Amino acid sequence: MNNLRNSIQLIGNLGSNPEIKEINGGRKLAKVAIATKDIYHNANGEKVVETSWHNIVAWGKVAENMEVFLRKGNEVAMKGKLQHRNYIDKDGNKRNITEILVKEFMLLSKSQPKAEA
Repeated sequence: MNNLRNSIQLIGNLGSNPEIKEINGGRKLAKVAIATKDIYHNANGEKVVETSWHNIVAWGKVAENMEVFLRKGNEVAMKGKLQHRNYIDKDGNKRNITEILVKEFMLLSKSQPKAEA
């Protein structure tokens, strides 16, 4: 059961192409947001669609694969863990952020969206 600790799985669509950065002599970092939908009917029987956005980060080989295979709009399954961190923004304010550190992903889209120019 240890592999259930701090484990998260999501299926959703990418809001943009992954942002790739090279850090520490070529190690890659990927950042992207994924949208997930929750669909239900409210008390009046009306269909409600709620979209939630999640910040995704990946390092190393996973980031390299995201750079090659993922594009805006792709439906993907992702597995990883939650991480919380804080930082000081350019105005000196302390900010907190929750991210999903992805360990593996699977492309679910049947067709690739066209690459953006």
